[in-house]
Amino acid sequence: MPHDSSSSREPRTALRICPLCEATCGLTLTVEGTRVTGARGDRDDVFSRGFICPKGASFGGLDADPDRLRTPLVRKDGVLQEASWSEAFDAIAAALPPLTEQHGQQSVGVVLGNPNVHTMAGALYPPTLLATLRTRALFTASTLDQMPKHVSSGLLFGDPNAIPVPDIDRADHLLLLGANPLESNGSLCTAPDFPGRLKALRRRGGTLTVVDPRRTRTARLADRHVAIRPGADALLLAALTHVLFEEKLTDPGALAGHLEGLDEVAAAVREFTPEAVAEACDVDAPTIRTIARELAAAPAAAVYGRIGSCTVAHGTLASWLVDVLNILTGNLDRPGGALFPLSATARAPRPAAPGKGFALGRWTSRVSGHPEAKGELPVAALAEEIETPGDDRIRALIVLAANPVLSAPDGDRLDRALTGLDFMVSVDPYLNETSRHAHVVLPPPPPSQSAHFDFAFNALAVRNQVRYTRPAVPLDDGLLDESEILARLVLAASGMRGADRSAVAAVDAMIIDRVLAKAVVDPLSPVHGRTPAELAAALTGRTGPERRLDLMLRLGPYGEGFGADPDGLTLDRLLAHPHGIDLGPLRPRIPQVLTTRSGRIELLPAAIAADLPRLRTALADRPGDDSLVLVGRRHLRSNNSWMHNVASLGGGSNVCTLQMHPDDAARLGLSDGTPATITAAGGALTAPVEITEGIRAGVVSLPHGWGHDRPGTRTSVASAVPGVNVNQLLDGTLLDPLSGTAVLNGIPVAVAPSAAPSH
Repeated sequence: MPHDSSSSREPRTALRICPLCEATCGLTLTVEGTRVTGARGDRDDVFSRGFICPKGASFGGLDADPDRLRTPLVRKDGVLQEASWSEAFDAIAAALPPLTEQHGQQSVGVVLGNPNVHTMAGALYPPTLLATLRTRALFTASTLDQMPKHVSSGLLFGDPNAIPVPDIDRADHLLLLGANPLESNGSLCTAPDFPGRLKALRRRGGTLTVVDPRRTRTARLADRHVAIRPGADALLLAALTHVLFEEKLTDPGALAGHLEGLDEVAAAVREFTPEAVAEACDVDAPTIRTIARELAAAPAAAVYGRIGSCTVAHGTLASWLVDVLNILTGNLDRPGGALFPLSATARAPRPAAPGKGFALGRWTSRVSGHPEAKGELPVAALAEEIETPGDDRIRALIVLAANPVLSAPDGDRLDRALTGLDFMVSVDPYLNETSRHAHVVLPPPPPSQSAHFDFAFNALAVRNQVRYTRPAVPLDDGLLDESEILARLVLAASGMRGADRSAVAAVDAMIIDRVLAKAVVDPLSPVHGRTPAELAAALTGRTGPERRLDLMLRLGPYGEGFGADPDGLTLDRLLAHPHGIDLGPLRPRIPQVLTTRSGRIELLPAAIAADLPRLRTALADRPGDDSLVLVGRRHLRSNNSWMHNVASLGGGSNVCTLQMHPDDAARLGLSDGTPATITAAGGALTAPVEITEGIRAGVVSLPHGWGHDRPGTRTSVASAVPGVNVNQLLDGTLLDPLSGTAVLNGIPVAVAPSAAPSH
């Protein structure tokens, strides 16, 4: 239980970077004893400048949630029971090595959820765990939201993590597709106070165009809202590209000498005239031509597409075309356009040179032959990989901060499949719809008791900056730091039992030694020719993760380089700036960022060209007059499935309803608040109807992450208002073929009045 004493109850403040969405806002926490009793925006934070959203304001409620697990659970005689940490790790060490020895390394799968990139430990240790297990059976949340962008970036630029972000603070024109940052706070674009930044764009005379089948809060802010037919984003983008070529509006500017395949792209989009795509998109040709001309004419413009344009049948093509448009208008790698951030822990820039490029399908999934992308297999294929007999069948699963029973298609099937595993480990603070199947549950501590550094999101930020916060309150008695949990998991997976603190420290020391051993033999490294032991001795930090962070900062692009630049970054310098260090606006990085085999931007990669015929077929799509398609929606007061147990975030707009246009409701005999049954390939659900003019006719919307009604969970708030799991409407067979991303939007459904009560 949390410890407290009368001497420590005097209120104090502590800084903390919010881990609850991609905006990474700085918080000032009010702490009484060891309880967080308040949270407000940190006005001195170099990046967020005091902005806070309802999720950040609820930090204390999430932190002190009484449903959070505080003791490991181990399954004994079929029942999960509280156990000591030693018992839990020994159970893993006793189970995994014999299983892999008998059935092979591929018999162990790993699932990584979104919260891994919101914690320091979740970024640092999974690569070491995967290297220890030597399994290719890796499944992550990326194939449920963002893998198309990784694949298109890999094919265009050679690096799947080289993702350009809109320079919204300097843009004159912004075209958003499938994005609702006023609710999501941004995605693959780290921008605290996204609403304020968009309003500033409007105030300085800029233009905002939003393409979305729903009139979202973001769409209501826009100069122009284009209510596209769901799933048609790639067609619209191809038509915009066509207009640029047809009307001789292309002007790559400084990029011209770094391009391959310009003429080939022109030929590839020749058929996608505005007139040809208009009916399939339900966007008239003059509007398409106007948008293209405005993009070309703007002094600085950016095209930005997110989840709504990624989680559709042509998600990778849409992601590719977003960057093609930025390139053709000269806005890629230009201030006010779309630029590549350079985070403090990135690899220091190297001289431009051809690289290894990016390959898809280096291996495939065992059952359906889905190609890997970025080393990952589709989460939608996880159930069949567990169920289907044969060599390399997944018999054990390690799930780190993921709840695929709710987040992946056909959760009922996956729910059943998990019961057939020989062994399962979940690292999760809750006993949720997925972790309830585990043989061992390892709960990380509340976020106030963890250090925080944003490795992933700093690499996607609209301004280069660096911030780090140590734990706001001490670790409760009986809890382990998340870094220690994952380090001990690595050791247990290798068969080590009874690991003590020295063994855990050895994991970090081993990783540091490996990094330094490579650095000292690299002629371009500032530490070339020095000895790893000397450099390791210079590292500072209270913990192994802090020493690793110090190493990454020193060797990073702004780093001190172990003496090479005395004014450069170190952990000590960062700690001396508790509100962070501003590293300046985004700057052009081409050609240094390119790692394609040609050393150039490869505009029409072979994989993209091979998928274009599928998009040409979509030109003939003509939905019936009475047909309905389903899209998801984001809630500002929610984040996927893992924040529904915070009472202060419930209610308001954060409810699980089926939004529907009045014309569709009248046609189907539905009224506001009445239950409706939604049926699709994966099954049927019943939810209350919410009639709204904010969605176009022919489209209905259910939010993602609900469905908290399965037995055996311990999420009392979420279970009291469970909602329905929209992904249960999917059977898991619809995937974007290049990225393996599940098609979650634009799904044909049937809707009818229901006599059954709705959740």
